[in-house]
Amino acid sequence: MSGQDNQGLTPEAGWFNYPPSRQPRLIPPIVLAYIGDAIYEVAVRQYLISKPNLKPNQLHRQATGMVSAKAQSRIVTALDPVLTDEEKDVVRQGRNAKSGSIPKNADVLEYRHATAFESLIGYLYYMQQLDRMQELIGMGIEYIEQNQHVK
Repeated sequence: MSGQDNQGLTPEAGWFNYPPSRQPRLIPPIVLAYIGDAIYEVAVRQYLISKPNLKPNQLHRQATGMVSAKAQSRIVTALDPVLTDEEKDVVRQGRNAKSGSIPKNADVLEYRHATAFESLIGYLYYMQQLDRMQELIGMGIEYIEQNQHVK
């Protein structure tokens, strides 16, 4: 790839040399959520693997609880006070996006808030704000770990 492709995006617009087809601000929130979901899942798995003495079924059980719509809904609500205006706008757009489906284990409100969180992670990823993305994911993981028994 040459130095700049796809409307001024560098090939480094993420972890791999496949930059998005348009500027991050022009990517639909559901598409940002699609990549944000995957990124958050990898972050949670890496976090869990960093802990001692976890067996594969324990890893899966803990990861499932941390990446659930309910957990992500709680995270985005907890993060609200530390988000910038730009980030809040991305969250609002993600929350209001229509996806066409609701997962079995979440109500509509939780699902929309989870989509908002995933949209934010995807947006930060494609904006190459990786330090901020890692900071917010870390705060989210910490929040869930501290409040995992609170329903």
